[in-house]
Formats: sequence, C-alpha cells, structure tokens
Amino acid sequence: NTKLYQDLPSRMLKVSVKDRSIIRCNDNETKCLEPTSVQPLLETAMTQTPQGRTFIRPSGTEDVVRVYAEAATRNDADALAIQAAQIVYDTCGGVGDRPTTSTSL
Repeated sequence: NTKLYQDLPSRMLKVSVKDRSIIRCNDNETKCLEPTSVQPLLETAMTQTPQGRTFIRPSGTEDVVRVYAEAATRNDADALAIQAAQIVYDTCGGVGDRPTTSTSL
C-alpha cells in the first residue's frame, strides 16, 4: 500500500498586525507575494527544517495573519511556526508581544 501523501506534524499560529491588507498571497495561498521580503525569509526557514513547509495568509475578518507550518517532527513544526510567526511580526507590522516559544504555543 503506497501512500501518496504522508501527514506530518503541524502547528497553526496567528500573529496580530497593524494592517492585514498589506499582505497578499497567490491564489492557492501557498506563497506570500507582498510584502516581497516575506517569502524569501520563509523559504530560508523551510530549507533549514527537515521536511519543513510553511505558509501564511491574512485573515479575512480581523487584523491577524494565520501561520501554518509542518515538518518531520512536532518540535521542528513548532520551531518553524515560531520562526515564520516572527518573520510576519518583524516584516508585516506585528503588534503586541513578538512571538516566542514560551508565549505562542
């Protein structure tokens, strides 16, 4: 029995931002197109994480950005989610406390 898709450990977080409208994603929300500095930072984080994958998308109803990350292990998924949340916070006008391991999970 060959599986085409293997579920990996994942983590979802949200980051409060001043204005979610500055964030624009491609049609299937797998790439951040604007701000242009975000996707290269996410790509770097993914390449440093075994089986790492992360994407972000702005909420449709509130000034938050949703962050999704998955990786080979739960710890790696959690770490990648925090790193992606910090990228969003730093580059997209995060408000409140900057995401950290102790405050976000």
